[in-house]
Amino acid sequence: MSENGHDGDSGTGTGSTPATGPAHAPDRRAWVAPLISTVVTLPLGLITLFIGGLTPMACDSCNGAAADRFDASFTIAWTVLWIGLLIALAVLITSWVVPHQLRHAARRVGLALAAPATVVVTFVAFMALVDWP
Repeated sequence: MSENGHDGDSGTGTGSTPATGPAHAPDRRAWVAPLISTVVTLPLGLITLFIGGLTPMACDSCNGAAADRFDASFTIAWTVLWIGLLIALAVLITSWVVPHQLRHAARRVGLALAAPATVVVTFVAFMALVDWP
């Protein structure tokens, strides 16, 4: 056994143990950005879903062609809303799953910022897709 405790290592530094540098160091604050993103994204997503669910009441008094246009556009918009919210949830989960190392801090913060931004973009797309009466 060599002096650093690895069999087969002759002490030349060519062993199978990777070098650990500051980029591979654990990030003690890795949970902060995903936590803030979770606190913002989940309520924002629920509010968006609630408003989207109330949208059909905007055309309660509609009939004929206006109701048909609204129903057709609402079906597409509702699908876009659900897909966008699922994407936001996936991005939020990904921000938690990124390895807790300093070299992944920027990626983690970017994903944490992208989750609520995805909800906002999805809501704007939903509102734009609905053919309001």
